[in-house]
Amino acid sequence: MSRTRAESLPVPVVSLDAELEREFELRLGECSTLAFRVAFSVLRHREDAEDVAQDALVRAHRSFHRLRHRDRLQAWLVRTTWRLAIDHRRGEQRRLVRQHDHVAVAPTPEHTAAADERARLLWEAIDALPEKLRMALVLSGIVGHDIAEVARLLALPEGTVKSRLFYARRQLQERLQCSR
Repeated sequence: MSRTRAESLPVPVVSLDAELEREFELRLGECSTLAFRVAFSVLRHREDAEDVAQDALVRAHRSFHRLRHRDRLQAWLVRTTWRLAIDHRRGEQRRLVRQHDHVAVAPTPEHTAAADERARLLWEAIDALPEKLRMALVLSGIVGHDIAEVARLLALPEGTVKSRLFYARRQLQERLQCSR
């Protein structure tokens, strides 16, 4: 049997897959907790957020070789995690409706602490925002990215991010004033 050219080389050849694997691991280190933070900002439940983040990271690993601009992995991961978290929340809501139809669910007790009530009202107001405003607000105000980073993650001009944050904050203020 004849030897291939790679087999005849004295130094082991690093495969393209190994190079991609190393590049993926390097880029993943830059955004290791980002997927969890985005998922948690949508779901507000640790275990569900961990599941969604893990699913997003698995998808990122599977799709990394197809990304044209690998330096945009972080932005791709944010969008993918956001969509997966929204889908998870919708699925959970459908499951609860089906469960409620089959089993009488006891009403939950009212939160009496003022802090819990304010947090609930705030999250309701955030959830009521249009998705494009909510995503900019969550990445900036909750995850803690600056305007430039949010613009990069969402692949938008900084002016658009500023505008979305302005409108998101204004709508939040209006909704929270109405709920008092």
